[in-house]
Amino acid sequence: MRQDEIWDVEAAQRYDTPGTGMFAPDVLGPVVDRLAELADGGRALEFAIGTGRVAIPLAERGVPVTGIELSRPMLDQLRTKADDATIPVVRGDMATASAPGSYRLVYLVFNTISNLLDQAEQVACFRNAARHLAPGGRFVIELWVPELRKLPPGQPALVCEAKPGYIGLDTYDVLRQHVVSHHFDFDDTGRARLFRSPHRYIWPAELDLMAQLAGFELESRHADWRGAEFTAESRSHVSVYRLPGGGR
Repeated sequence: MRQDEIWDVEAAQRYDTPGTGMFAPDVLGPVVDRLAELADGGRALEFAIGTGRVAIPLAERGVPVTGIELSRPMLDQLRTKADDATIPVVRGDMATASAPGSYRLVYLVFNTISNLLDQAEQVACFRNAARHLAPGGRFVIELWVPELRKLPPGQPALVCEAKPGYIGLDTYDVLRQHVVSHHFDFDDTGRARLFRSPHRYIWPAELDLMAQLAGFELESRHADWRGAEFTAESRSHVSVYRLPGGGR
């Protein structure tokens, strides 16, 4: 499954859920607050900008935002809400595409670095972020922690979430650090709709090594955008990496 096949027209049209889910104010607000703080008055670049879930409210906060996006349907959906003058976007792969200019902040939210399915591509993504940043600039990654402790020996699948109308199931290939997320949405008719996405999961220590290879230092790591302490029980993290220099 290629990423440009996964994020097709149907997926793009279903992605936005204004006011609920990932778009709920209590979910989105802390993300925008933290990114605006880290941008520190400078320009921001979002890798895999998607339909603008984060970029649009961040731009409304006065942060100039540029994006990189591989999926044409996701970009088309973004363009129904913000034009190219408001949020310019370069179409391409976040591991290799170049956006014009220099940035104070590059960010990659909601586990999207795991959409790159091998380690070399993920390292290239870090290096691409470094190329776009001014000295002292920051690269922010939001990523889930693999839940392998919950996976019984010999069982390749794990229910990651179950609620009315939805079941999420992850199938693991621990040899290649691959997981496929299966999202089942269903209603009272008995029919279910399936959306699948492949990922390469990354342990925090491996992520830190990728950062070092690209010249970054880990500045902070928290369990969420509000700054909760990251512990062994945390299911996700927000990691802030910084390039040397910048006079601070």
